[in-house]
Amino acid sequence: MIRAPDSPAGGLDAPCLVQLASLRPADSPRLGGEDADHLIRLAGLETALPPILVHRQTMRVIDGMHRVRAAAMRGQDTIEVRFFDGSEADAFVRAVQENVAHGLPLSLADRKAAAERIIASHPMLSDRAIAACAGLAAKTVGAVRRRSSADSPRSNERLGVDGRLRPLDGGAGRRRASEVIAANPDASIREIARAAGVSLGTAHDVRHRLLRGSDPALTRPARIPPAPVRPEPKDSPSILQTLRKDPSLRLTDPGRELLRLLHSRSIAVGDWQDLVDAVPPHCADSVARLARDCAEAWGQFAAELQRRENPG
Repeated sequence: MIRAPDSPAGGLDAPCLVQLASLRPADSPRLGGEDADHLIRLAGLETALPPILVHRQTMRVIDGMHRVRAAAMRGQDTIEVRFFDGSEADAFVRAVQENVAHGLPLSLADRKAAAERIIASHPMLSDRAIAACAGLAAKTVGAVRRRSSADSPRSNERLGVDGRLRPLDGGAGRRRASEVIAANPDASIREIARAAGVSLGTAHDVRHRLLRGSDPALTRPARIPPAPVRPEPKDSPSILQTLRKDPSLRLTDPGRELLRLLHSRSIAVGDWQDLVDAVPPHCADSVARLARDCAEAWGQFAAELQRRENPG
């Protein structure tokens, strides 16, 4: 079972010592392999290294190959290990989750390649669930899924981050619910939902549509807007704080550079009065010119982002 990306490593055994010679190399999501500089830094630390994560069935390292190499360089014969139980495909997903959450960051190419592999091995996982595992945006995972050439089995359902299965085609479930109602008109909403594999709300809506003589497979009226997943922050400090938490930005060098620029070169309306008073008259024209140039550059940057999102 794949754990939620933000859940603790609960359910794992307590750390135990194992022989380095008994471990197999990691099935790492790092396309470039191990990082020599990071390995040297770890080997030079005087503190004990955290336990590594190992797939019990194969003794293959899931997370901590750099620590294994560092322990060998230190002359150790053993290392502390926590064991993971599950399939090899689940072990790879766990490796991606661990490497996204801590340690040496995965590159964007690493994370996209990992997402493509997870799509092939776990086709029922939703784009959002895979994005949370791999530190990507859900849209990016969707694009990877669409252009992937992997011969993965297709499914009519997706497993979300919350662990719930949701159909890609809601009409099929509604048709099943209508058939259940036709066969047993006195069935309760709960019985209809259970038999058709739909939510209570869908079962209730199908029954009402049938009573009105409407097509039960139709979706809800378009005039009812869908509830947003979460409210989007509107003020600049909140937006910047949200962006800082996004792994697709904070785990890449260009993303971190963008966050640094947004933090250091943003100014809220009304917050600059003291700065205006601090500019001496003989510098006013020069400072104003730089401010306009900066505003123009950010304006062009914003226009390019909007053009990319709305190419039509």
